[in-house]
Amino acid sequence: MGHALVVDDHPLVARGLAQFLQSHCGFAQVHLASDGASCLRCLQDLGDAASLLVLDFWLADGSALDLLAQLSVQAPTTRLLVLSGDEDPAIQAKVQAAGAHGFLLKQASPEQFQQAVDSLLAGETCFAPAVQARLPLARRELPLHAADLGLTERQAEVLSLTLRGLPNKRIARMLAVSEATVKEHMGKILAKLGVSNRVEAIHLLNGRRLEP
Repeated sequence: MGHALVVDDHPLVARGLAQFLQSHCGFAQVHLASDGASCLRCLQDLGDAASLLVLDFWLADGSALDLLAQLSVQAPTTRLLVLSGDEDPAIQAKVQAAGAHGFLLKQASPEQFQQAVDSLLAGETCFAPAVQARLPLARRELPLHAADLGLTERQAEVLSLTLRGLPNKRIARMLAVSEATVKEHMGKILAKLGVSNRVEAIHLLNGRRLEP
C-alpha cells in the first residue's frame, strides 16, 4: 500500500499510530507531522501519494477544523480520519460538516481503529457509534458556515437550495444558470463534504442552518 500521514503533537502517540498503520494496515511508509503547518507542507511534498491522513482533533497550532477545509482542496483524494478523546457530539458534527471522512474516539480498540482505516480506504465513511447516536441533536444546535467548508458563494447558494429539497432543474432556473452548471457545482460541493451523492449530503447536514 502507499503512503499515510499522521498528524499529532505527541511524538509517542504519533509513532505508535505510524507503527500500527505499517504493521497492521499495510502502508509502505507513514509520515509524521506535529501541527497543521507541517501537515500542509508534507502533503505538498507527497502530492497525490498520501491515501490516508490520521489527524488529532487538537493540535499545537489549532484544531482539525482549521485544517479540514484546506485539506479537502489540497488533498482531495486523501481520506481524512480525525481522532479525539472528547465524546462531545458537537465535535463530531463539526468534523463531519468540515469534510472529514471518519471520526474515532481515542478510547477505541486497535481493532476498531483498523476497521475505520479499512472502511475509509474502501471509500466509505466511519464515525464513532457512541457519538453518532447523539449526533442529530448536535446538528440542530450548530450553524453551518459555508466558509468553513471551503464553499464559494455560488456553491453555498446551490447547497442551501439542495437542502430545501429542490431538484437541479429548479435550482438552475432560480439562479439563472444552466442545469449543467448546477451539476458542476454539486460535484464540487459533494467532494468538499466528503459524500458521494445528494442524499448523503442532505442526511449529513439535515437540520443545519447554512450561514455565510
